[in-house]
Formats: sequence, structure tokens, C-alpha cells
Amino acid sequence: MKEKRGVKLVKEVLDNPKNIDFKSIKRLLEFFGYECRQPGKGSSHYVFRKKGTGIITVPKNKPVKAVYVKEIIKILDLRCWYEQNC
Repeated sequence: MKEKRGVKLVKEVLDNPKNIDFKSIKRLLEFFGYECRQPGKGSSHYVFRKKGTGIITVPKNKPVKAVYVKEIIKILDLRCWYEQNC
């Protein structure tokens, strides 16, 4: 069941990277094993970490700017993942 939700979420991100909310980005990164750290005082940037990978920093905007979404697509290689899992 979790896998189906992941496929749906990845498709949503790939289909419209210019209109993705922070909540969806957070769920996506957590699906791929990243842990979220909330920002310190005065910051709106959340940090996502996963052992063995670099950190991903995302500001909490509505929607998240497409440049951040496209970078996440690239880092996670979502197009390839989607082709293998749908």
C-alpha cells in the first residue's frame, strides 16, 4: 500500500513541479528515507538528511519554488524510479 502512495506522489511531482506544496515534498522525501529537521529560530528552511547522502534544504513556501522541486527530482532520480515502479 505504501508503494502505491509513493508512485502516486512521485507522479504528482513529475507532472507539475511548479505547483507542489511543502507538505507533499516532505512526504516524498520521507518516503525515500529522509528525516526532516525543522529550522532554527528565524529560518524558514527545513533540512532533510539521510545517512550516506547529502542534505537537502527546502524553504517552506506555498508552492515550493520549481527550482527546488527540480533539484529533488534530479537528486532522487525520480523519472527512472517512476519508470521502474509504475
